[in-house]
Amino acid sequence: MKRIISTDDAPAAVGAYSQATTDGSLLFTAGQIPLTPDGELLADADMTTQTEQALDNIMAVLAEEGADAGDVLKVTVLLDDIEDFDEMNETYATYFDDEPPARSAFEVANLPKGVGIEIEAIASLE
Repeated sequence: MKRIISTDDAPAAVGAYSQATTDGSLLFTAGQIPLTPDGELLADADMTTQTEQALDNIMAVLAEEGADAGDVLKVTVLLDDIEDFDEMNETYATYFDDEPPARSAFEVANLPKGVGIEIEAIASLE
């Protein structure tokens, strides 16, 4: 049965979606952008800062269910410029340094609110 996950430690959903959902065994996050829990948009920040904030949001959602980076099975990274891949990857590696999850990264034409990155994750809760 689907259950909604919500935490004040990540930005509130601003549309018809949830921060995350779970069926009790898998947790699916919504795409997280570089938006602080207080609503500060970091669209003009460098890619390191944007990546950190998006991943901090993911980690906050995971923590709400007692999970952490070690439980993440798959990550999808959307970049508005694939030239930012190396900077994103360097920062990303600090979050997933031991047994990193599977990952896909894509360049896309546009991201919400003009940000440079959006990240979503799937984690195991078992």
